[in-house]
Amino acid sequence: QVQLVESGGGLVQAGGSLRLSCAQSGRRFSNYGMGWFRQAPEKEREFVAAISWIGGFTYYADSVKGRFTISRDDAKRTLYLQMASLKPDDTAVYYCAAQESGHTKDELTTAAHYTAWGQGIQVSVAS
Repeated sequence: QVQLVESGGGLVQAGGSLRLSCAQSGRRFSNYGMGWFRQAPEKEREFVAAISWIGGFTYYADSVKGRFTISRDDAKRTLYLQMASLKPDDTAVYYCAAQESGHTKDELTTAAHYTAWGQGIQVSVAS
């Protein structure tokens, strides 16, 4: 059983930055591929960024590439999402997710492959 708790969300002006954190507990963090997804009002949940469990390979949605950076600290059992140059379109509830041994791009960018989810945290970007 894996538990995930997000933190670091809030309200920011367009062009600003935020860093989301996701603390993991339960099972060995380093065995898990990790991802961030988001869901805006009246929209489907969409992939944002992911990092593999081995090798630290990263993947990004085109809409955030060059602005967001995903990273992990296995010793702290924590996943991060550094968000810069934020836009109003980035406004959404952001979810942290985990999948055991997630490695390939298809696995890590597809929500259905994830088996554990956080409760979500609101990020609002004002224009």
